[in-house]
Amino acid sequence: MPRTFSSMNAVRYLLSLAAGALIPLGFSPFDYWPVSMLAVGAIFLLSRNLPVKVTALCGFLFGLGMFGAGTSWVYVSIHEFGAASPLLAGLLTSLFVAGVSAAMILPLFWIYGWLNQRKTNTGNKLQPWQQALLFAGLWVLFEWVRSWLFTGFPWLLLGYTLIDTPFSGLAPVTGTYGLSLLITATICLLATLLIPNSQKKQNLLALVPLMACWAVAWSLSSVQWTEKTGTLSFSAVQGNIPQNLKWNPDYVQSTLNTYMDLSEGHWDQDLVIWPENAIPLFYNRAKGLMNQLDRHAKQNNSALILGMPVDDNSGDRTRYYNGILSMGEGEGMYFKQQLVPFGEYVPMEFALRGLIDFFNLPMSDFSKGSPEQELLKAGNAQIAPYICYEVVYPDFAAQLANDSDLLVTISNDTWFGQSIGPVQHFQIARMRSLETGRFMIRATNDGITALINEKGEVLETIPRFNSGVLSATTELRSGTTPFMIFGSWPVLLISFLLMAVPSRLRKRLSPKKAN
Repeated sequence: MPRTFSSMNAVRYLLSLAAGALIPLGFSPFDYWPVSMLAVGAIFLLSRNLPVKVTALCGFLFGLGMFGAGTSWVYVSIHEFGAASPLLAGLLTSLFVAGVSAAMILPLFWIYGWLNQRKTNTGNKLQPWQQALLFAGLWVLFEWVRSWLFTGFPWLLLGYTLIDTPFSGLAPVTGTYGLSLLITATICLLATLLIPNSQKKQNLLALVPLMACWAVAWSLSSVQWTEKTGTLSFSAVQGNIPQNLKWNPDYVQSTLNTYMDLSEGHWDQDLVIWPENAIPLFYNRAKGLMNQLDRHAKQNNSALILGMPVDDNSGDRTRYYNGILSMGEGEGMYFKQQLVPFGEYVPMEFALRGLIDFFNLPMSDFSKGSPEQELLKAGNAQIAPYICYEVVYPDFAAQLANDSDLLVTISNDTWFGQSIGPVQHFQIARMRSLETGRFMIRATNDGITALINEKGEVLETIPRFNSGVLSATTELRSGTTPFMIFGSWPVLLISFLLMAVPSRLRKRLSPKKAN
């Protein structure tokens, strides 16, 4: 039997799969962040000093566990709203999990195993503390790769698990990837202390600067990177429109009535917000309604921000965009830039469109908005808008927040039912507030609608699966955090150096061969 599939390795593979499945417990709604930390330490120990193929397979199975448990909400979207049978939905979900693991996790472990094996073959084996730093650097670099490869899937980034801890103060400086690096490097170095016959003194010395980083992170939690410049009263409307009726032409008037009725009595607010695609009509086919809403908001000295699909007939063909508009005492129109595969566009459309209902979901033919778009306005406030999935991209969100006073994100997570997906999405949105030092208003169809402060803390919210209105006053803030200025590049550079430095030290510290 090949060594790759020996009985000893079979146990290793099962443990790798289990370690991956534990990772989501550190994220919302569970928030057992030490569990995710221990799971990373476990996979580091399980994949050390092995043949490259064995290391890669450990990583692949770890990815299957992580994404299988952490993104199981994909099944809900495919089965309940894509009209796929349980068997087909399960198959498609499994293919998705396997694809993400193969493309975004397996290469990390393959490179890690190859570098370890390469050093071993030269006779200069990496020390455990060097392996720990190498692994941590690769981990963060591949978290970043996940943010853009195949349009990106930056989900389950380890740094999010620290959002509700005293160490979250590091996020405005380094961003989410900085927190991921701190977690991974620390737990891997702690894991080296369990390795028999390793040089414990070197391992402990490598931990010293990391302990200092944890202390700095704690102290930064009280730092205010931005300052209050004003306030804005608002009402965010949660319509709770059933997803299976949302795009039904016979239900359009009922949807409009729901939002108008819920908004009644709130037009004295500075801002009223309706969620993503609140109006299930194309903009140019609803001009009369738009003019009516614009006049109504102006008469009440209020701004109205809402989501709706926009049809653009100005070019050689009609293009469709997922849009967010500001009207009344506000102005501006923003088109979504970060589109969701299959939900808003179909990859390889020529081959997939029409095969099953899942590839024909409503509004799955959107075009990508231009990166050169103005911020929205509500009165004198400059608002950075994010439509649904856009808040999962750390650097994109930070760049868009420049020159803004307030963040507003609209979403429709009804696609994922009662799964953990919307709760994870909400946790991610909170991190964007923390990284940019700004309040965020989040308006959704069925939850979680909320007001989040500049520390990523939830101030007000509406329960999920309820219709209602969240009325409150938000702060307007100005200034920039270090992360807004430098982005993730400093952390990525450090991660790269953590890969390179151990190799250089190995060469310097190893005894010279006699001639």
